[in-house]
Amino acid sequence: MSRFWSEAAITVPDAALILGGWIALWAILMTRPRGEKSPERRRDRRSTFGIVLQGVGFGIAWGFRRSLTAVPWVPSAAAVARTAGIVLLLGLSLLLVFAAVRRLGKQWSLTARVLESHRLVTDGPYRFVRHPIYTAMLGMLLATGLALSRPAGLLVGVILYSVGTRTRIGAEERLLRETFGADYEAYVRRVGAFLPRPFGAKG
Repeated sequence: MSRFWSEAAITVPDAALILGGWIALWAILMTRPRGEKSPERRRDRRSTFGIVLQGVGFGIAWGFRRSLTAVPWVPSAAAVARTAGIVLLLGLSLLLVFAAVRRLGKQWSLTARVLESHRLVTDGPYRFVRHPIYTAMLGMLLATGLALSRPAGLLVGVILYSVGTRTRIGAEERLLRETFGADYEAYVRRVGAFLPRPFGAKG
């Protein structure tokens, strides 16, 4: 793994992939399905602290770069592996977030909330993880770190992102448990929160 960061400079193709990936993510979120507005039942603003931690994690991954300039891509085993990893992470992350926001539709929100018409979504990517958008954002973070970051910056970014994500999950799931009760508890026992649960695992 250390050879992924053995070259001091960021390459132009890797940087372009990351920029394009983040533009695509923004486009997905801005063009998500929008239905008739439903009154808000309840919101948990404690999730805002989690959003801040996630943002700081991403900021560190972007800010603690290996260099301030980009150079042409030079073929090598490490360069090929790094660029392939970036492409794979970006592709899977964008596909996952696209599928997730399409399933949520008007229920998607930046902060934790439930609507009067809220329904429990357990199909699509929600069959595999309860919070697939956060899983996708972790993939975006790892791709960004692989392309731009120093290893220590990526590590700190992932830790802060994970703590922020757990904070947001806690706020969201308090509302979902209050709203859906036993149905949500059964879903929690069946499906992992942030990463897919090993087959047959419980809890």
